[in-house]
Amino acid sequence: MKLWGGRFSKSTDSAVDDFNSSIRFDSRMYAQDIKGSVAHCEMLGKQGIIPKEDADLIIKTLGEILEDIEAGKVEFSVEAEDIHMNIEKLLIERIGDTGKRLHTGRSRNDQVALDLRLYLRDECKKILGLLDDLRETLANLAEKNIDVIMPGYTHLQKAQPILFSHHMMAYYEMLSRDRQRLAQCMERMNISPLGSGALAGTTYPLDREFVAEKLGMRSVTKNSLDAVADRDFAIEVCFVMSMIMMHISRLSEEIILWSSHEFGYIELDDSYSTGSSIMPQKKNPDVAELARGKTGRVYGDLIGLLTVMKGLPLAYNKDMQEDKEQVFDAVDTVLMTLPVFTKMLATMTVKGENMRKGASGGFTNATDAADYLVKKGLPFRDAHEVIGKIVAYCVKHEKSIQDLSMEEFKSFSPLFGDDIYSAISLEACVNLRNVTGGTATNQVLKAIKERER
Repeated sequence: MKLWGGRFSKSTDSAVDDFNSSIRFDSRMYAQDIKGSVAHCEMLGKQGIIPKEDADLIIKTLGEILEDIEAGKVEFSVEAEDIHMNIEKLLIERIGDTGKRLHTGRSRNDQVALDLRLYLRDECKKILGLLDDLRETLANLAEKNIDVIMPGYTHLQKAQPILFSHHMMAYYEMLSRDRQRLAQCMERMNISPLGSGALAGTTYPLDREFVAEKLGMRSVTKNSLDAVADRDFAIEVCFVMSMIMMHISRLSEEIILWSSHEFGYIELDDSYSTGSSIMPQKKNPDVAELARGKTGRVYGDLIGLLTVMKGLPLAYNKDMQEDKEQVFDAVDTVLMTLPVFTKMLATMTVKGENMRKGASGGFTNATDAADYLVKKGLPFRDAHEVIGKIVAYCVKHEKSIQDLSMEEFKSFSPLFGDDIYSAISLEACVNLRNVTGGTATNQVLKAIKERER
């Protein structure tokens, strides 16, 4: 007999039980479900809604059920549909009618909304720690390779010389924003919907604020309809997970390119690479490739959950059972990806000489040559044109700008002097960009040091 079966004259078909059940994926919320039930039951006893001795027995038995679940002694039932009904069924089996008092003043609608908030809060705390690990790894890479110069790119074409450390700290900034977004998401998530009932609240004198405080939640929801129908917090988690994976994917793409023979800027450690079943020479960046691929999976979770919610009238609808698999998968994917990706970065070898060689070609100092003429008094647009002609000349004669003789320089502008050579050296190109957020060594060191605050 179902716990809600009083109105029905027939048992549900076994196929319906299987289709309707969510226990195969929501069983992971058992600890949060019990935690919420303990707080709710303590409040029921405090308010005199159920006898204090009944509340104490229920709380004690819920603790025993938690221990048995974690010891692997409990087998959940598809017929009981979900983790909430499974635990209540176990409670009633163990203490009889007293266990039936637990659900006083609540619905599965506000119960599941609470459990999901509690579960995601716990998982997001883990992700915050992993983001910190990755950010620290990026900062350490930057500090260790502070003087390594590499080409910066736009349109995947060489643009200007930058520090490799500056490049790493760019990703540090991206992940810092992700961390901030996740913390803000957790703040909005950390509100208790318990006491909203099925949709309209309850006639019992609940102390909702007491329950929220017991659960470490900052407040309670203000509208019972919204409380049980809201999955904004789950969608927001999926969005933040998508942002994290997008940033991981961008860096993965660069790792894949940099580790290729054509670039040769880095080498991945053997323990974070794979080989080929047929080509013995291969060393493949599979960790980065899989991270890039899993990003699409997390995007799918976000779009899937948005699509589930887009046409639902208030309040609760069974469609919302589909929220969990989406958000669980997004969180699981990020939890799986971050540690291995961080270790891959921490163990890779940076090939500074190859990076510097890459920065020496492709006319990456052309902007600095134009700036040199501007400082000599030439308007920037005229300087741009002069250097453009110099680049065309160099391409034709297979030279770099710094290889030109003074006679060649003077043929383009009389403003050139011997100081042009030092002005367009890689070190000058980097360190003269000494503005806040620039690639100059002291600016990057400042960014690395400020992250400690």
